[in-house]
Amino acid sequence: MPNDRVLLIVEDDASFARTLRRSFERRDYTVMVAAGLDDLRTALAVQSPGYAVVDLKLAGVSGLACVEALHAHDPDMLIVVLTGFASIATAVEAIKLGACHYLAKPSSTDDIEAAFRKAAGDTEVALAERPTSIKTLEWERIHQTLIETDFNISETARRLGMHRRTLARKLEKRPVK
Repeated sequence: MPNDRVLLIVEDDASFARTLRRSFERRDYTVMVAAGLDDLRTALAVQSPGYAVVDLKLAGVSGLACVEALHAHDPDMLIVVLTGFASIATAVEAIKLGACHYLAKPSSTDDIEAAFRKAAGDTEVALAERPTSIKTLEWERIHQTLIETDFNISETARRLGMHRRTLARKLEKRPVK
């Protein structure tokens, strides 16, 4: 675990970033905030953090691009990805690109700090007793396709081979934030 307590938060929701910043500052972290990839590069030019918290969905860019840039800057940096719409596909990509953990929102500061401490992985973790449901797999596929199409409903429906209204009804039941 890095000795320095410098944390970079990459979050485009200013109020959430402010809340997270205050919480980590109360825990004696030096905190920098970036709203996107350009701000992130500017922040890295000033200081090299030992920790980073990255929102997966940022305005104009994927948080995965930020994870990649952070890992390229410092492969030892501990990076936690936060998301309001978790999927297996994005979790796998985040870890491949250099994140040490992937957490679904809402996550507390305690959860994030625990993720930093558990960066190495655990071979003793219990396997799920129940296999993933068809509905969960369907939702993950819909979500992955939405990301690929930049959240274009018509194009997503076309790629999934379903009517646009059917997709719209499914999204009404489980909206993407």
